[in-house]
Amino acid sequence: MNKQYPVYTLVNECHDCYKCIRECPVKAIKIEDGHASVIPERCIACGNCVKACPSNAKRVRNDIDKAKNLILAQKDVYVSLAPSWRASFENSAEKMIAVLKRLGFKDVSETALGAQEVSIKTAQMLNNTERGLFISSACPVIVDYIRLYMPEFTKYITPIGSPLMTHSKLLKETYGDDISIVFIGPCIGKKNEVTYSGLFDVALTFDELRMWINDEIIDISKIAKDKRYQFVPESAYEGTLYPIDGGMNETIKKSGINDNVQLLEVCGLHALQRALKNLNVEKLDKTIFIEALACEGGCVGGPCISSEKAGIVMVSDILTKEKKRDKIPEEPKVVVNYNIQPKKVVHSDYPLEDILATLKKIGKHTVDDELNCGGCGYATCRDLAKALLDGDAEPSMCVSYMRKIAVRKAAAMIRCMPAAVVMVDNNMNIIEANDSFMKMFTGDMYDVFKSRPDGLKGAAIDRIVDFADIFRTILKTGKDLHKERYHVKNRLYDISAFTIEENEIVGAVITDVTSAETNREKISQKAHEVISKNISIVQEIACLLGEHMVETETLLSSIAEDYDDKDETGNEGNS
Repeated sequence: MNKQYPVYTLVNECHDCYKCIRECPVKAIKIEDGHASVIPERCIACGNCVKACPSNAKRVRNDIDKAKNLILAQKDVYVSLAPSWRASFENSAEKMIAVLKRLGFKDVSETALGAQEVSIKTAQMLNNTERGLFISSACPVIVDYIRLYMPEFTKYITPIGSPLMTHSKLLKETYGDDISIVFIGPCIGKKNEVTYSGLFDVALTFDELRMWINDEIIDISKIAKDKRYQFVPESAYEGTLYPIDGGMNETIKKSGINDNVQLLEVCGLHALQRALKNLNVEKLDKTIFIEALACEGGCVGGPCISSEKAGIVMVSDILTKEKKRDKIPEEPKVVVNYNIQPKKVVHSDYPLEDILATLKKIGKHTVDDELNCGGCGYATCRDLAKALLDGDAEPSMCVSYMRKIAVRKAAAMIRCMPAAVVMVDNNMNIIEANDSFMKMFTGDMYDVFKSRPDGLKGAAIDRIVDFADIFRTILKTGKDLHKERYHVKNRLYDISAFTIEENEIVGAVITDVTSAETNREKISQKAHEVISKNISIVQEIACLLGEHMVETETLLSSIAEDYDDKDETGNEGNS
């Protein structure tokens, strides 16, 4: 994970859904071992992947500790609060300031003050130009998108610092260069703006602010409104309109523009790309200014707006709280000169033969195989092939390819199994059956079905086997069944039937055990015969042994008696 960049991935939470690639307008995502990671040098920090990630694996770098360290260093730390705060929080201005001061900030100022100065300067620039194209520099994501991916339009970005840059300079001119400034808003791109502007110190999102408040266990509802708490050095006026679509143009109109100037609004990166495609700036006969914002609806649609309010309510809150002033100054108080340089992202240009060879590796052998389904996250199969060549993608990302492999593996296993395999749908029709099943149950029709491309597909199972009730039962109950030595006519089967998709598809593996059972019976019968014969022989032997023992015992007894008689006779003679 790359915690240095504003957007990073929690690898253990990332699953191979590729939704971040689909939502990333510049494909700044790399897939490695099935996990997505951000490519910093290509990323524009739009936050689309953060909003889109279903497993919350895409995270925004937490900079709360940086802000805390500024406060701990006993510096005067000022907040530059984005005007979209009213769309995110229910608090009044007094309560919002009180909460931020409770966190340790010196004072709170509205970024909208800088926006007002930007509008005044922009109006001057537009009025002094006869024709041409101008693109606002207010949105850091737009600026990065153009300089990285549409570098030919970089020179048309207004050379004026963003409202935040301008506001930061205003605060330092008012309170001293030694102050620290922390921006708080809905934008991730501001975390990049910190590094290349050098005018403020930390950028926090509204999500981070809520987290900080919760960590400090601050109960906002118990904080009383205090009229002493006001935005410094003053409250903003028309600049508070900036976070809504067309808000900047509305403030420029208030500053006054001539009839030769056209103000356009473009929200969304794809919309900007479409707006500038095939545009020949040299042929413009008037001055066109584009208020360009990366988020649809404006900053109130930012990735970290942290609000459950309806979009229309957000816009309404912004419009309702606008403070109007009688006269807008003709000259800006502060101007930040902003020199933006293009830094084009260069993609490798691969020859067609390399692309076609790569496509073959993911099963795309012809143009018809190129489905361009977008399941991998890329718009076309050839875009995926280029990403594979770049090392940013993996073959497993192609859903149709992986499906084909899975089907082929399953088909090969089923085809080669010696047991009969069949799958049946909820209409009791066969959707898959292997050759062993056809041999076992189609009899004389085997050659007919074998010659068909789909075999038994579509055939009614109850017309093929006599135990179709087993499938019907499983479809109804969802419970697997196992039948051993199941008698069907003159055959015996072992049947294992199971659910593949509950109430929709069932399968069965069937083994004909008739021969095995017959052999077992024969062996059992022979064993019984041998046992009976052995018992008979043993009994015969026992009988013979018994007779022999009787004869032996009689003979021995007779001999013993003879000896006893002789002994007695001899003794009598001696006495």
